[in-house]
Amino acid sequence: MSTPVQAYPQNIPGTGSGFTRIDTSLPGVCLIQPQVNRDSRGFFLETYHKAKFSAMGITDRFVQDNHSCSSRGILRGLHYQLNHPQAKLCGVVAGEVLDVAVDIRVGSPTFGKSTSALLTAENHNLIYIPAGFAHGFLVLSESAQFLYKCSDFYDPGDEYGISWNDPFLNIAWTVQRPVLSEKDRRLPHLNYVSPQFLPRFHSS
Repeated sequence: MSTPVQAYPQNIPGTGSGFTRIDTSLPGVCLIQPQVNRDSRGFFLETYHKAKFSAMGITDRFVQDNHSCSSRGILRGLHYQLNHPQAKLCGVVAGEVLDVAVDIRVGSPTFGKSTSALLTAENHNLIYIPAGFAHGFLVLSESAQFLYKCSDFYDPGDEYGISWNDPFLNIAWTVQRPVLSEKDRRLPHLNYVSPQFLPRFHSS
């Protein structure tokens, strides 16, 4: 599960809203908590602000927004693109999901490790996942509306993935028999994937 280790309030004067960044057990993967402004009419929040995210160290240029609707028990993942890697900023506007990121970068000190976060329409949390990680989510509510931003375009010829129930990853999904696509059902375990088809770790 997500392990908060440090928080960064980023409320920039004069902009009305801020974000808190909470690092997870995987360096680079972080939970983003937006400031929610409530009154008698409802609420308002920012889900992305380039300058504020840059101040938190997230400088990706997002080029594509996606929206999926899924029913309870559906699991999508674990997916990644190799030649056109995508950083992702994920959130939920209806329902709730368990969102999972896995470090599959060859040479990484946290190779094969995962972290997860509960994203719900009530908590408004976002998760940022850098390029080089596999990503997936499980729907925990009757249905969920899942939105995410990507730093590169979807390329159907560059789709790769890892099996959701790989015992090496040991992800606590909380379900034994999720609903999977035929494509996701056929995904291999990580140790069956040749290193040439995995992203590389680059130390900063």
